[in-house]
Amino acid sequence: MENRMMQSMLLDFYGELLTERQRSCYELHVNEDLSLSEIAEQSGISRQGVWDNIRRAEQTLREIEEKTGLVRRFTELRQGLASIERQVGEIEKNSSGELRQTAQRILRELRDLEE
Repeated sequence: MENRMMQSMLLDFYGELLTERQRSCYELHVNEDLSLSEIAEQSGISRQGVWDNIRRAEQTLREIEEKTGLVRRFTELRQGLASIERQVGEIEKNSSGELRQTAQRILRELRDLEE
Protein backbone atom coordinates (compact mmCIF):
# COMPACT_ATOMS: atom_id res chain seq x y z
CA MET A 1 0.00 0.00 0.00
CA GLU A 2 2.73 2.44 0.91
CA ASN A 3 4.51 1.78 -2.38
CA ARG A 4 1.28 2.36 -4.33
CA MET A 5 0.72 5.62 -2.46
CA MET A 6 4.28 6.73 -3.20
CA GLN A 7 3.83 5.87 -6.88
CA SER A 8 0.63 7.90 -6.99
CA MET A 9 2.29 10.86 -5.27
CA LEU A 10 5.25 10.72 -7.66
CA LEU A 11 2.79 10.79 -10.56
CA ASP A 12 0.89 13.72 -9.04
CA PHE A 13 4.05 15.73 -8.48
CA TYR A 14 6.03 14.93 -11.62
CA GLY A 15 3.63 13.28 -14.08
CA GLU A 16 3.70 16.21 -16.47
CA LEU A 17 7.40 15.54 -17.04
CA LEU A 18 6.69 12.12 -18.56
CA THR A 19 5.77 11.48 -22.16
CA GLU A 20 2.03 11.28 -22.77
CA ARG A 21 2.22 7.52 -23.37
CA GLN A 22 4.32 6.91 -20.24
CA ARG A 23 1.99 9.02 -18.12
CA SER A 24 -1.11 7.29 -19.49
CA CYS A 25 0.24 3.75 -18.98
CA TYR A 26 1.61 4.54 -15.54
CA GLU A 27 -1.60 6.23 -14.41
CA LEU A 28 -3.76 3.33 -15.59
CA HIS A 29 -1.46 0.86 -13.86
CA VAL A 30 -1.03 2.74 -10.58
CA ASN A 31 -4.28 4.66 -10.10
CA GLU A 32 -6.74 2.43 -11.96
CA ASP A 33 -4.97 -0.87 -11.07
CA LEU A 34 -5.34 -2.17 -14.62
CA SER A 35 -3.31 -5.14 -15.79
CA LEU A 36 -0.72 -4.89 -18.56
CA SER A 37 -3.15 -6.66 -20.90
CA GLU A 38 -5.97 -4.25 -20.11
CA ILE A 39 -3.73 -1.24 -20.65
CA ALA A 40 -2.37 -2.71 -23.87
CA GLU A 41 -5.89 -3.22 -25.18
CA GLN A 42 -6.91 0.36 -24.31
CA SER A 43 -3.69 1.89 -25.62
CA GLY A 44 -3.33 -0.14 -28.79
CA ILE A 45 0.21 -1.27 -27.96
CA SER A 46 1.71 -4.60 -26.89
CA ARG A 47 1.95 -5.79 -23.29
CA GLN A 48 5.72 -5.44 -23.63
CA GLY A 49 5.28 -1.85 -24.81
CA VAL A 50 3.08 -1.12 -21.80
CA TRP A 51 5.63 -2.72 -19.45
CA ASP A 52 8.46 -0.70 -21.00
CA ASN A 53 6.50 2.55 -20.62
CA ILE A 54 5.62 1.81 -17.00
CA ARG A 55 9.21 0.85 -16.18
CA ARG A 56 10.64 3.96 -17.83
CA ALA A 57 8.05 6.18 -16.16
CA GLU A 58 8.85 4.70 -12.74
CA GLN A 59 12.56 5.17 -13.29
CA THR A 60 12.11 8.76 -14.46
CA LEU A 61 9.83 9.66 -11.55
CA ARG A 62 12.22 8.15 -8.98
CA GLU A 63 15.21 9.94 -10.52
CA ILE A 64 13.39 13.28 -10.39
CA GLU A 65 12.41 12.66 -6.76
CA GLU A 66 16.02 11.78 -5.92
CA LYS A 67 17.14 15.11 -7.34
CA THR A 68 14.37 17.33 -5.98
CA GLY A 69 13.06 15.55 -2.89
CA LEU A 70 9.72 17.34 -3.21
CA VAL A 71 7.57 14.33 -2.30
CA ARG A 72 9.78 13.53 0.69
CA ARG A 73 9.66 17.11 1.93
CA PHE A 74 5.90 17.32 1.35
CA THR A 75 5.37 14.10 3.33
CA GLU A 76 7.61 15.31 6.16
CA LEU A 77 5.78 18.63 6.26
CA ARG A 78 2.37 16.93 6.46
CA GLN A 79 3.61 14.67 9.24
CA GLY A 80 4.97 17.67 11.12
CA LEU A 81 1.69 19.56 10.74
CA ALA A 82 -0.26 16.50 11.97
CA SER A 83 1.99 16.31 15.03
CA ILE A 84 1.51 20.02 15.76
CA GLU A 85 -2.24 19.61 15.31
CA ARG A 86 -2.31 16.75 17.84
CA GLN A 87 -0.28 18.74 20.34
CA VAL A 88 -2.38 21.89 19.99
CA GLY A 89 -5.49 19.70 20.30
CA GLU A 90 -4.19 18.49 23.66
CA ILE A 91 -3.57 22.08 24.75
CA GLU A 92 -7.08 23.02 23.64
CA LYS A 93 -8.64 20.13 25.62
CA ASN A 94 -6.66 20.87 28.77
CA SER A 95 -6.99 24.65 28.89
CA SER A 96 -9.57 27.36 29.24
CA GLY A 97 -10.09 31.02 28.53
CA GLU A 98 -7.82 32.88 26.18
CA LEU A 99 -5.36 29.98 25.81
CA ARG A 100 -8.20 27.67 24.72
CA GLN A 101 -9.41 30.23 22.16
CA THR A 102 -5.90 30.64 20.81
CA ALA A 103 -5.52 26.86 20.50
CA GLN A 104 -8.87 26.64 18.69
CA ARG A 105 -7.79 29.37 16.25
CA ILE A 106 -4.49 27.56 15.60
CA LEU A 107 -6.36 24.30 14.97
CA ARG A 108 -8.67 26.02 12.47
CA GLU A 109 -5.67 27.49 10.65
CA LEU A 110 -3.91 24.11 10.57
CA ARG A 111 -7.00 22.46 9.16
CA ASP A 112 -7.30 25.18 6.52
CA LEU A 113 -3.71 24.44 5.48
CA GLU A 114 -4.57 20.78 4.96
CA GLU A 115 -7.29 21.62 2.43
